[in-house]
Amino acid sequence: MIHIRTSDEIKTIWHSCQIVKDTLILLEDMIQPGVTTLELDRCAETFIRKQGGIPGFKGLFGYPATLCISIDDEVVHGIPGKRKLKEGEIVGIDVGVLKNRYYGDHARTFSVGKVSADKKQLMKVTKECLIKGIEQAKPGNRIGDISYAIQKHAEDNGYGVVKELVGHGIGTTLHEEPQIPNYGRARTGPKIESGMCFAIEPMINMKSPSVFTKKDNWTVCTADGEPSAHFEHTIVVEKKGAKILTI
Repeated sequence: MIHIRTSDEIKTIWHSCQIVKDTLILLEDMIQPGVTTLELDRCAETFIRKQGGIPGFKGLFGYPATLCISIDDEVVHGIPGKRKLKEGEIVGIDVGVLKNRYYGDHARTFSVGKVSADKKQLMKVTKECLIKGIEQAKPGNRIGDISYAIQKHAEDNGYGVVKELVGHGIGTTLHEEPQIPNYGRARTGPKIESGMCFAIEPMINMKSPSVFTKKDNWTVCTADGEPSAHFEHTIVVEKKGAKILTI
């Protein structure tokens, strides 16, 4: 079932989205060589709870942390720990919040110090993929229109689109229907209607789209060891198109 949210529900989702947005703004200033991923995680949890929210990922399906922190060849779901960030790495941070029964979900990929031109371009194109997908989230379109727009822009730039992981509906649970793949055919899938809320999140690899999961059963990595980037916004579909709730 794909939910059509009321204006009150959308306002509540927006409040959760503002917490995740502000969390990533707070962390951005901390992202520098030498900081551990666990330090970032602890800071995020403290901030979220001070805002009256609950970390949306912690404990979900047994996940042990507030943030998913994924470095270079790690695509998503990296578990925070003692690892220190290094100059030249890129780090994807995904954060979810539950407040007043509704979720917000948001991810960005950051540079650690100075990064290579290739990594900068990967991040740029991945963010563009997200925006192009969001532009297709309007009444009368279909989920496949979002998927196709993301895939086309990524592949036109020579990048690989991760197919094993998808975006999703969002509301009183973090992952709701519909699934929103980052690849697919236009004019296919469920019809998009005003009031639907989605978390759209392209995961784009520098080269091969192939991935594998580490022995921790969480961290997804590129099969070829090349970098990957991840950006995500929570949006609501309005009559004239999508409104981003995580800005």
